[in-house]
Amino acid sequence: MQIDVLTLFPQMFEGPMGLSMMWKAQERGLLHLHLHDLRDWGEGRRRQVDDTPCGGGGGMILRADVLVRAIEDVRSDDEQPVILFTPQGRVFNQGIAGQLSQEERLLLVCGHYEGVDERVRQLAITDEISIGDYVITGGELAAMVVIDATVRQLPGVLGAEHAAAQDSHADGLLEGPHYTRPTDFRGLQVPDLLLSGDHGRIATWRRRQSLLRTLQRRPDLLAAASLSDEERDWLTQRDPGLRHPGP
Repeated sequence: MQIDVLTLFPQMFEGPMGLSMMWKAQERGLLHLHLHDLRDWGEGRRRQVDDTPCGGGGGMILRADVLVRAIEDVRSDDEQPVILFTPQGRVFNQGIAGQLSQEERLLLVCGHYEGVDERVRQLAITDEISIGDYVITGGELAAMVVIDATVRQLPGVLGAEHAAAQDSHADGLLEGPHYTRPTDFRGLQVPDLLLSGDHGRIATWRRRQSLLRTLQRRPDLLAAASLSDEERDWLTQRDPGLRHPGP
């Protein structure tokens, strides 16, 4: 996958994108990350990229002429999605990360200051994403979140086959508890079943723990989860107030 990022602060990506799985993805040739400094397209000697809002008001607005020109220069072709990070975008989740992981190329645009000139949306943006119902200083942190969540789903990035499919939210549920050595720590023991070697019973236990944790912490997710009739009955037994969770 090739990911281009238009940003005023390319230095922000150097740490997170150069460590752990993102570093491995680039070392293995699975991710080609290109950072583009928006000021390279700025106007005048000071390379200006923003201006005051028409009609008055606080903050500064990223200029349409600068940003659209930069997008058109960086974009590989008309098929490359151009994503703007903004609180007004659709809220990012695991499903969207999976969709983006199917793309060969992405162009991510990091908003900043008060926002971008509306004509940028009209002329050059194909999608808008928010990472939550709150406001952060710029789109750089949002871009890093989306890059990480998307790239880790590419085959070969995590090493273990199907590892990403076992993450929380991958199947609409939260992951259950995990354990490792020591088997007894401060009086808390690893469940005997996990040491039994009975992989069938272990798989059932893990699935039910996932269901239970979702019920306890994010019951709203059960409405969209794919559950069997047996799993629905099992959940209802644990929470009699729950009526037919899932579709």
